[in-house]
Order: sequence, then C-alpha cells, then structure tokens
Amino acid sequence: MIEKQIVSKNLREYLIQNFVKDYFPRGSYSKIDLKKTPLGEKIIVHTAMPGLVVGRKGENISELTRALKIKFNMENPQIEVAEINEVNLDPASVAQRIASYFERFGPKRFKLIGYKELQNIIDAGALGAEIVISGRGVPGARAKRWRFQAGHLKKSGNVSENYTKKAIAVANLKSGTIGIKVDILTPDVIMPDEIKIKTTQVPIIIEEIKEIKTIEAKKEVKEKKPRKKKEKPKENEENRNKTVE
Repeated sequence: MIEKQIVSKNLREYLIQNFVKDYFPRGSYSKIDLKKTPLGEKIIVHTAMPGLVVGRKGENISELTRALKIKFNMENPQIEVAEINEVNLDPASVAQRIASYFERFGPKRFKLIGYKELQNIIDAGALGAEIVISGRGVPGARAKRWRFQAGHLKKSGNVSENYTKKAIAVANLKSGTIGIKVDILTPDVIMPDEIKIKTTQVPIIIEEIKEIKTIEAKKEVKEKKPRKKKEKPKENEENRNKTVE
C-alpha cells in the first residue's frame, strides 16, 4: 500500500513538471523543482530570463496557477521564479538553448553551434565541458554522434558522479530526434589532485639572506685591513749612557 502511494506521488510530480515545462517556451527555463509547504505546493522555476517567464504584469504566472488548479486539483499552488546568475555554467540552460535552435533553424549548422556553445562555457570560467549531439536527425553519411570537448573533465570517480553538472535535452525534428547531452565542471569544484604552493615566506627568506651576506662582507673587509706594527718603547738616555760606560 505504501509503495503504491509513493509511486503515485512521484508520477504526479513528474506530470506536473512536464506540464509546467510545456507551458513555457523552450530555452526560457533551466529546471523546475517541486516542494511542499504548510501553505500548499511550491513550484520553483529556475530561469535566466525571468521577464519572459513571468510575462506582462504576471500574466503567465496567473494563468499557470489557474491551469494547475483545474488539471491537478491543487488548492494553493505557489509559483516562484529563481534567476540563474551564470547561464553558460548551467548545463540545462545550454542544452535547452541548443535544442530550441535546432527546432527553429534545423540541424544543418550543428558543428558551428556545438563549438560556439563550448567556447561560451569555457569563457565563463569552467574547468572543463563536453557537448554530445546524437540521433537520427544529425546530418551526415556515417557519424550520428558528435562530441565537442574542451578543458579538463573527469569521466569517472567521485568528481564525475557528484560534482560534474549534467543535463539532457531532446529536439524533435522532421528528419528525426536529436539528443543533446551537456556536462560541465564548474570553477568552484576543488580537484583532489590540485596542489597549492604557498609563497608568503619567500620575501622574508630573501631579506634574511641579504642580511647574512652583508655581515659576511663586513667580516671580510675587516680581515683584509693591514694590521699596524707595534712600536718598541724608546730607551732613555740614562740607560744608553750606562751601556756606553
């Protein structure tokens, strides 16, 4: 009984997410999160274009709340818009942007799009990135999978599983379906093999070496100076006369 409740709950959340994604235009959002609050269900839309999602005077949000109440019997749905600071470091935004370009203009210039988006990710400060475009809709006689890669990207291990951001998007075209996979290693990730060398004590050591050299130079100068011969005391005239007698 409990398993059926969990499955039905997850299925309902999945349907709500797909409904919200289909409501907004492709490329205008990154991801959608669902949270439960004491006041009702909260839907967070992560986007780089909040003005496009909200609409004029909040028209899109108000229409979406009405649609959610009617279709999913939600009592008090709360829709919140979260702005993404760096779009090129968000793999979902990049994948959705590529998919929307394919749906509007076709996949003829997929190489240009792949290299351009990859360069934008690296220019944003990413340590490494990879874009994979594959499917029947990719133009070409042989290859149906193209990989665009730059920088340092882990393929296995803890960094790949927990710290590499990944996203997948699908573009449905007349020629076939194209899948876009984007992996980004953001600059805030600290690599386990990264070595940092501290250079704070170097100026102090140099100054100490200079002081030692000056002291040694002063000692050498003192040793090189000729020593003055000690003058013998002059004999008194009386002693001289006695010796003569």
